[in-house]
Amino acid sequence: MAISDLPYGARPREKMAAEGPEALTDEELIAVFLRVGVKGQSAVDLGRKLLEDHGGLIALGGLGVRQLCGYHGLGIAKAAQLVASFELGARVAREKMHLKQLDGPKAVFEIFFPQVGHLQHETLRIALIDVRLRVTRSLVLTEGSLNETVAHPRDILHPVVLHKAYGFVLIHNHPSGDPSPSRADREMTERVARAADFLGVYFLDHIIIGRPGNEQEGYFSFREAGLLKASSLSVSSLESQE
Repeated sequence: MAISDLPYGARPREKMAAEGPEALTDEELIAVFLRVGVKGQSAVDLGRKLLEDHGGLIALGGLGVRQLCGYHGLGIAKAAQLVASFELGARVAREKMHLKQLDGPKAVFEIFFPQVGHLQHETLRIALIDVRLRVTRSLVLTEGSLNETVAHPRDILHPVVLHKAYGFVLIHNHPSGDPSPSRADREMTERVARAADFLGVYFLDHIIIGRPGNEQEGYFSFREAGLLKASSLSVSSLESQE
């Protein structure tokens, strides 16, 4: 059934106008960007097949224009629209992070999951924070392979010192979806913690971002797990310096 054959209130654009975007299913949201389908498939059907073939929005968001162009029913215009929609979502998340207080791992996850959750390679990022735990700057430190990201403590702490930040949070993703830390993740965190303590900067947390599931929240917090020892600096001591 073509979208034009659906009842007026069931068409994605009209449904969005009447009930808001949250009322639409994932495939209906994709259909808004695709506008039309192909012979035998409506835009909603095509959106549903894209999600089924790639395993959901996260995996779909990690595809580039060239990858999507090879899909039946998607030319460069539709592929570019889809990629642009995911990129806009990531940019909105980046703007929001400057307004939100990083008062716990869940707050970090909510800000950075839209930015890195769909990536098919590992990336290590740093969020510089002020005394009120608000992000002042966010930087990409490394872009790794599918299973390894390497960074030396001096490279991680350089922007902290350069921008005179009170502290920082490390964020990296596991494309597999499992946020459990590897041995390399643990060793890197320990080295960075020792260096941060020596320099007198506050290492708030190291968050590994995976994907939420039935038995996991989608992230791992080193501080929450007790694997990041309390720094000689604390938030209260930093506030007293304000």
